[in-house]
Amino acid sequence: IIGEPSVVALEKETGDIVAVGEDANNMIGRTPGSIVATRPMKDGVIADFDTTAAMMEYFINKTSSRFGSKPQVVICVPGGGTEVEKRAVIDAARLAGASDAFLIEEPFAAAIGADLPVNEPTGSMVVDIGGGTTDVATISLGGIVSGRMNRSAGDAMDEAIISYIRNKYNLLIGERTAESVKIELGSASAEAAKELGETEIRGRDLVTGLPQTISIKATDISEAISEVVSDIMSIVKETLEDTPPEISADVIDRGIVLTGGGALLNGLAMV
Repeated sequence: IIGEPSVVALEKETGDIVAVGEDANNMIGRTPGSIVATRPMKDGVIADFDTTAAMMEYFINKTSSRFGSKPQVVICVPGGGTEVEKRAVIDAARLAGASDAFLIEEPFAAAIGADLPVNEPTGSMVVDIGGGTTDVATISLGGIVSGRMNRSAGDAMDEAIISYIRNKYNLLIGERTAESVKIELGSASAEAAKELGETEIRGRDLVTGLPQTISIKATDISEAISEVVSDIMSIVKETLEDTPPEISADVIDRGIVLTGGGALLNGLAMV
């Protein structure tokens, strides 16, 4: 019905909300000093409770005509979240106007969405690469058998690209530029990167302080995010090491389901 990023633009002095979702996302890196665009949910958990509740209220109000004034809400949470973090999500949803809130772990929700046999005695494996977290889980008989979660995900890739370009080219770029170049040229391996060519990016030269445009190759982006990709591969291996042999055999037969925005990274399925 709606698919918008979890970004909120706030007036610094008053704390009033200026924009939410896609409108606020378009403001990142382009706001005046009096307005700040933030992500109230960072690394899969609530970083700013009041702003998160206000954001949820905005989304609920946007869809309330379809579901009634006080809908029940189901919210996906990372697999490794603490009870305190989960309680905060439920409280924020109720404060935002939900009559009740229920939590479901992200990899389990992804498995249901991918139409995997989650309630059968058959093992399935899901790797959910989101913005703040990567969740890996093996699932059987309606529950998670083994799982791992870490912060190596889409946002970490963006930060790695910003750092790489700053160190190699003395050019400072923003989050939106890093994300767009990741989408256009990002790849999980140097081999896949060779087929993607290059593109121009704009930023501020750290030596002269002036705007500058440089040409950057896909192999540069692959090198920049290689450590994050390695971390994702590591938690997949660790999850498989904790998995019973019968479920491991099912995973070999059925394969691994990749989901989340990070799963669109070129060549990831071949690593």
